[in-house]
Amino acid sequence: MSINITMPALSPTMEEGKLAKWHVKEGDSVSSGDVIAEIETDKATMEVEAVDEGKIGKILVAEGTDNVKVNAVIAVLLQEGEDASAIGSGGAKPAEASKAEAKTEAPKGDAGTLQYDKGTSTTSTAPVGNSNSGSSAPKAATPAPAKSEGGRVFASPLAKRLAKEAGIDLASVAGSGPKGRVIKADVEAAKSGKGSAKPAAGAPAAAAAPATGMSKNQVMALYEEGTYEVVPNDGMRKVVAARLTESKQTVPHFYLTLDCKIDALMAAREQINTAAPKSKDGKPGYKLSVNDFVMKAWAIALQRVPAANATWAGDSILYHKRSDVAVAVSVPGGLFTPVVKSCDTKTLREISEEVKDLAGRAKSKKLAPHEYQGGSSSVSNLGMFGIKHFSAVINPPHGTILAVGAGEERVYPENGQIKIGQFMTVTLSCDHRAVDGALGAELLGVFKGLIENPVMMLA
Repeated sequence: MSINITMPALSPTMEEGKLAKWHVKEGDSVSSGDVIAEIETDKATMEVEAVDEGKIGKILVAEGTDNVKVNAVIAVLLQEGEDASAIGSGGAKPAEASKAEAKTEAPKGDAGTLQYDKGTSTTSTAPVGNSNSGSSAPKAATPAPAKSEGGRVFASPLAKRLAKEAGIDLASVAGSGPKGRVIKADVEAAKSGKGSAKPAAGAPAAAAAPATGMSKNQVMALYEEGTYEVVPNDGMRKVVAARLTESKQTVPHFYLTLDCKIDALMAAREQINTAAPKSKDGKPGYKLSVNDFVMKAWAIALQRVPAANATWAGDSILYHKRSDVAVAVSVPGGLFTPVVKSCDTKTLREISEEVKDLAGRAKSKKLAPHEYQGGSSSVSNLGMFGIKHFSAVINPPHGTILAVGAGEERVYPENGQIKIGQFMTVTLSCDHRAVDGALGAELLGVFKGLIENPVMMLA
């Protein structure tokens, strides 16, 4: 029985991706574990492996194709004795449901595993580090509303919010996401009349659509033709725009700012870096940055004020036991926020080496999903660009983000005398649903004490 190979979900939030490259061609024989394609998402390019053996009968999606939906059939695998002539334009003919079987196999290393659709059943294996992986629910020829046996509708958080704002009953929306989950595209289709949807009970007759800003044509009409270049947004930029817009529209931000005196930190950094062993060519074995101290101090502060190590989860608040701190990394076309796990337990050198490794691989899109998902808080440091003060946007579902400005010499009064010292301005953005004002102030105060007296990080 021929097998449909479908677009895999490389993370819990993935809805579509780019089929960047095929490593096989029609007629090639493959075995379980062979790398057969590369899938590119907004965050990474990952290799995908075969989980069955056979011959590539037909490739339905050409390499380089963007916006391929999760679970879409991208190729067909023929088993022994089968002929490619029996394959239709949409893939292999489904078998009887009673004969369907599913197979789930964990990927090796950072490679993902393609989904295989044998008849009416699919199997999906997510990348290493994704705890939400598992085998898919059966697919039907016509998508049905995604309900569990108890009647609950499976939908992404964004889809739920958009449906509520538009007065759409999710129970009547056909889900096209993994396991029949209702996703953003399904709700938008229902709003436009292209999908099946009915008004939710008690919803206003004409709910206002969420503000999306000016359209492309409206913006272009303001400028003289030929005075600009149009560059389409890639997947990363689209996701960054969507997530930050969602954050500012749905997360009640408030901001706390204070100055930290960093003379002791700068002295300690110089002493540690001076003591670093040198290689034969005189290159130091390590070089700590101010940001390494910031990461360490922030992680310890989250441990000492555990009520602030929190994320909002709808009807609950998650209080995290570990200080998993994300660090904002600028890359061409957007940014990544790789996570340093258990950051408070690591030495400054370990933090320095891990951040450099994560940042380097982020810029080449070589991070695995588990390396940039999760965490309860972030650090964004623009001080290296000379920025004195800024307020950062929270990266959902994080409860906080610390914005770090440049260190600079300032004049300050002390006991009636005028002195000069090095100061750094930091601003904490808090999600008021999870971290209240006084709690945020306490957290920032603990951080200030640690950063001004770095020896206390060892206590």
